[in-house]
Formats: sequence, structure tokens, C-alpha cells
Amino acid sequence: MTTSPDLTGAARDSWRIGPDRRVPLDRPILMGILNVTPDSFSDGGLHAEPDSAVEAARRMAREGATIIDIGGESTRPGAERVPADEQLRRVLPVVERLREDAELALSVDTTQPLVAERAVAAGARIINDVSAGEEDGRIFAIAAECECGLVLMHRLRPPDRDEYSDRYRNAPEYEDVVSQVRDYLLERAQVAEACGVAKESIVLDPGLGFGKSVSQNFALLDGMDEFVNTGYPVLVAASRKSFLGSVTGVENPADRVAGSVAASVLAFGRGARLFRVHDVGPHREGLAVAAAAREASKSG
Repeated sequence: MTTSPDLTGAARDSWRIGPDRRVPLDRPILMGILNVTPDSFSDGGLHAEPDSAVEAARRMAREGATIIDIGGESTRPGAERVPADEQLRRVLPVVERLREDAELALSVDTTQPLVAERAVAAGARIINDVSAGEEDGRIFAIAAECECGLVLMHRLRPPDRDEYSDRYRNAPEYEDVVSQVRDYLLERAQVAEACGVAKESIVLDPGLGFGKSVSQNFALLDGMDEFVNTGYPVLVAASRKSFLGSVTGVENPADRVAGSVAASVLAFGRGARLFRVHDVGPHREGLAVAAAAREASKSG
């Protein structure tokens, strides 16, 4: 059952990720992707060792990332599930070393409550749950207790049963992909709040590439303002995804930088302020130009 959307609120100017910490949202905020996995779709195996992962995180911070999102399980279509103990083996050493960098906000990309709990105890301040708490609702209690940030993402099915956006034989069925994804996320946010998560700690992610065809992904990008108008901050994660390659003709995910930046700039123009990206430097530059143009238009 979906809830009636509350479209009366304006997007917040900050995101609370701790009792005494907020991420300002008066400008584009970059969340650098740090996959400590062997099988992620574009960078699997590059940062599987802690030394490499820590250096990659610090490089992204120098390039302009405010948040580093650390994941020990690939969520690419067809990926095998990774048990909690293996995720912890991959993620915890990196969190423990990066927590020394006070300026960085660390996020853990997991659907497993144990991984979230241990990562937060080690220094993470955000839980990024691609199942929006549906795999295990206990993750909401952890987010509520630690008062950390919580990202709720829409997906149609788990990664091990999904396909890439440009490879569907039959497109996923939605009557209206924008309104259905928006209503689903609002419902999950209400469940999280009922479990004690503060509204100001919740961010919505429409889940580009997760259970959407190429055209459905572009419909979500075009309709991003509908998510912004819910009053929750919105995270956009288009980086290097197959739906971009389908229109640019760029087959290698690592080469889809220009298309990724274009998607983020489009979403920024529709009100999104959080961007989960692989290529931090180019996104910082592209979004800085978009932000400067927006400020100039406001001043007349």
C-alpha cells in the first residue's frame, strides 16, 4: 500500500547525520563511492585491500568529496549476496582508518543490520540501505539509536534477481514510474520514522538503475523535482550506469564520466543536492558551474 505524498515541504538546507553533526545542503554535496569488493560493476577489485581503499578515499576527499560511501557487497545486477561476516571483514578496517579524518563523513552501504551496527560503532555516520529497510527492518532501530543519517533507496528486486537497464527483454512495469517510486519511498520513510528515526536524518534515493528500463531511468531524472518536493533531501546515483551508456554509446563503465556528470547536473537543476559518484573531480567541476549559474540567475 502506498501513502499519499506530502508535497508541501521545501527541501531541507541540511542533513542530520549525528546528534551534533549536519551536512549542509546549500550546495552540491558529493558522496564518493568506495567499493571494497572484488565484483562491483565498474571498479571491482581496485580497492579490495585496505591500503588501496584508504588512499582512494583520501584522494576523493582532496577532489571534493564530503562523504565516502563504503560498501562490502556489490549491488550490480546479478551479483551474489555476501554474508555479514565477510562484509565486515572488508569494511571495518577501512572505516577504522578513515575515521581519523575528521572532515570526512563515512557511510556504510549495506542492508545487513549487523554490518550497519558495527560500522557505525567503528565511526560511520550514515547507513545507506538499498532495500529501504525491507530486507531487515532492524536497521531502522540501529539508525534511530545512533541518530545517524539514513538513505532509503527504491529497487524493484534484489540485485541477484535483477538485470541491467539496457538488457531487459521486457521492461519493468510501472503505471507511472515517478509517482510510484516517490510514493514507495515516502511510505518507507514513514516506517523509519515510526521506528524512531528522525525525519531530518532521512534521505531519499530513487534508485536509478535498480529495476528500471533506460526510459524509466530518464523519466526519474526528468521528474526529480517531485522527489525534492517531498521535503526530504534527495540523493542521485547515476554514476557510470548502463542507461547512460545506452544513449552515449560508451560501453566501458569507467569511460562514462561525461554522461554521469550531465545526469548529475540535470538532477541538480531539479533540486537534488546529494550525488553518489565514482569520479569526484569532474562532478565537482560540473556541479560548481551549475551552482554558479543558478546563483547568477537568482541575483538577476
